Amino acid sequence: MPQAKVCEWPTLALILAATFFWGIGILSLVEVTALGGFALAAVMGTLHSSLQHEVLHGHPTRNTFLNEALIYFPLNLFVPYRRFKKLHLQHHNNDLLTDPYDDPESFYMMWRDWGRLPAVLKLVLNANNTLIGRLSIGPLVSMTGFLGAEAKLLLRGEAGVREAWGHHLLGLIPVLVFVTQICELPLWMYIVCVVYPSMSLLMLRTYAEHRAHETPAGRTIIVEFCPVFSLLFLNNNLHLVHHLHPRTAWYQLPAMYRARKAHWAELNDGYVFSSYFDLARRYLFKRKEQIPHPLISDPLRGLSAAQASSGVAVSMKVPPITAADAMVPASKS
Repeated sequence: MPQAKVCEWPTLALILAATFFWGIGILSLVEVTALGGFALAAVMGTLHSSLQHEVLHGHPTRNTFLNEALIYFPLNLFVPYRRFKKLHLQHHNNDLLTDPYDDPESFYMMWRDWGRLPAVLKLVLNANNTLIGRLSIGPLVSMTGFLGAEAKLLLRGEAGVREAWGHHLLGLIPVLVFVTQICELPLWMYIVCVVYPSMSLLMLRTYAEHRAHETPAGRTIIVEFCPVFSLLFLNNNLHLVHHLHPRTAWYQLPAMYRARKAHWAELNDGYVFSSYFDLARRYLFKRKEQIPHPLISDPLRGLSAAQASSGVAVSMKVPPITAADAMVPASKS
């Protein structure tokens, strides 16, 4: 692999711009217009989350500590960068993508766990598997699962978790001081009008990033034409290209895709959408997939019909599940 550049200037420029315009958005709530300020701050919060994802993959410099310092302040408040990094790099084991237990970003469940859920929770999770549901209740569902799981790890004294949250709280202080003291914006209003819409916008990208499929490459999406969203998501709409080249800078992914479009489509067995509008047309009000994983064997259920016909079966451990476990983790990227 070629040696990385000393600094990837486009990424550094975006980090500085996202932070600056987020601040402008919050300040404009006081001086100019509430609606415009909320919208600008929310969009910059989404871009900042995308930049955190870029940073955890080793960008924009060779220095890990400098990279983390550049995105140290958690504009969206709830997810510690170091926890996001650990969980997301675990997610990048392509052979285990969508595995309900070994992929921390999987939206699937084992049949056994699904069967033990109360009916109301099944209703919520099924609604969350439509695009309109993911955009509306998705952030709440995701945060419930993530924070519940993190609380258990903190109580258990899991290595690295307290340190990650400690750094998170340190970075949170100047964000809260700026928002609530300097700009005099109530915290609840910042969460409702900036953080939640920002996370909802990010859910558009993560909604269909992965699917159950027999081959690792077939599990990851390509969304082609989306110039605005491509910048906002740093070309992670070309998600298969990113998964197979995770150390490649965001601005190099489109050229890699264009050079071999037919190859990528063949590789992921046609899991390609022409745009996010195409995705919305198909799944805005329709559940994209069932939540119980169709291709992983459950010791108490046997093979699914899909497994029986494909010959795919993976034996899984079955840990106990709680209501919080059933909610989807927040580390989607």
